[in-house]
Amino acid sequence: MSVRAKYAAKTGLAAGAAALAVLGLAAPQVAAADRPVPHIAAKADQNTRAFAARNPGAVAAVQLICGAGYNLYKVDMLPSESARRGTLFVYIKGTNGASDDTPTCAIFDNNMEGAKWMKLKLCSNYTAEGCASDEGNFTQYAGPVYRAHGGCGEVTALMKNTSSSTKYIINAVRDTTTCN
Repeated sequence: MSVRAKYAAKTGLAAGAAALAVLGLAAPQVAAADRPVPHIAAKADQNTRAFAARNPGAVAAVQLICGAGYNLYKVDMLPSESARRGTLFVYIKGTNGASDDTPTCAIFDNNMEGAKWMKLKLCSNYTAEGCASDEGNFTQYAGPVYRAHGGCGEVTALMKNTSSSTKYIINAVRDTTTCN
């Protein structure tokens, strides 16, 4: 089940709350639950903003996995938008820009049917902090992985059919944030 599918299951609770509205028992929060609002970092690029506008539920669901205070910084559809097999989400703590000491969270969503071997590695720009990774066979997503100083670092997203396969479905290395 992808992040989007998990979000759809959660909205079932909102539908139940809407049913209570018919009985006159609804609270105003029900309407807000039906329209998730993803939090986006000020320096998120236009592609990320456009993705969030088209997929607010998925962005908000992943944001919940990272935790409170994280805001979407970057989305990469991998290996490309037209041949999307996975989606890499990078969130930063806070709403402003990223710097080398920005706490960072990454999640790699499996957009294919069935389990795939996936590896997500998030490396800090601080040598002493190193990298955090999550790998295994996942039907939903790899991660979350965190670095306290993940801004200006690097994130790697790998996907294959099995761990022993030599052919990668996705083999991507990206900067976590733009730090100039």
